[in-house]
This record gives sequence, C-alpha cells and structure tokens, in this order.
Amino acid sequence: MTTAVQDPRLAELIEEVGELVATHHDEHELTRLVAERLRAALAAGIDLPPSVTKPGEEHYVMYPLHVDPAGRFSLASAVWNVGQGTPVHGHETWGVVGIHSGVEREVSFAKPAHDGDVPRREAEVDWTAGQVTVCCTTDDDVHQVFCGGDEPCVGIHVYGADIGTLPRRSYQPDTGEVSWFTSTWTPPAS
Repeated sequence: MTTAVQDPRLAELIEEVGELVATHHDEHELTRLVAERLRAALAAGIDLPPSVTKPGEEHYVMYPLHVDPAGRFSLASAVWNVGQGTPVHGHETWGVVGIHSGVEREVSFAKPAHDGDVPRREAEVDWTAGQVTVCCTTDDDVHQVFCGGDEPCVGIHVYGADIGTLPRRSYQPDTGEVSWFTSTWTPPAS
C-alpha cells in the first residue's frame, strides 16, 4: 500500500529503508541507519501534499505513505493538530521519527518491566522541522506525543512493521494499567 505521494526523495527513502531492512538485523544499527537516511531526506526537502498533512478534527491521524508488501516496515505521515496528543503507549517494534513541519513534544517513559507497573517519566523533548529521533526499539519503547506548537505538527514515521495493523500497548500513567489498541490507517484526505 502506497499513497499517491510522488515526491522523488520519498521514493528514494522508501527504497533505502527496504534495502536496510533486508540487510541489517540488529535493530539498534538499523534504526541508526534509517535515522541517517530520514535526516538526509528531510534536509533535501520532502514535499508532502495536503492529502497527507491535514489534521484530524478529533484526534491525531496516521496516513500511510508506504507499507512494505511483506509487512517488514511502513512509513506514515503522522499529524497532530494544536492541542492533540497520544496516550502513553508502546510500539511493539522499532521506529524512527523525523519532523516534517511544526513541533512535536515527546515525553519518554522507562518501559515497565511488567504489565501493571507504573511507567516512570524520563524526559521531555521538543522536536522541530528537520530533526530526527529513534523513538523506539524493543528495549526502549514507551512515550507520549503532542503537538508542541501553535500550528499542526507533521512527522514522517518509519516503523519495523505495518503500524496501521499492529496491536500495541497503551499505559495508564497513574496506575500502569495496560490496554491494547491499533492505530488504524487514515485514508488520505480529499
């Protein structure tokens, strides 16, 4: 599944990520290399059309930019409007995030050792256009994300699975209670 996005830098990034996924099996090395490629693509300028940068009215949205046919990785345009955020959550796979526009505020938590443990808040960082971070690996996978500015935030997210179909954990920050959810894909806006 790929959207109608025709930007050549995005197409090149998708090809590069596919090659990296096929040849690198250590997720720490893989995420480092994916982050390098994403940083270079953002610096070169990726043109995302309004169909995949439009905020949702009620909550953040994830538009598919590419889903590998074998499910090995996916790229999403994740969009938060002003005032929108996510619950405290994990990913169950590796992930790399680059900011296309706006400001993304990330609050990271220590991954609980057991379901029911209260997640311990570790840091809060504002990511701005062009910045890239490894958001998750199997051993470091819990955060909460918000629009951190006065305009919508658009991030390009690269995950080690089809994130639009992957069941993931959500944590109650005060009790540690775990529930499961799936961030289903949002069809591109018309």
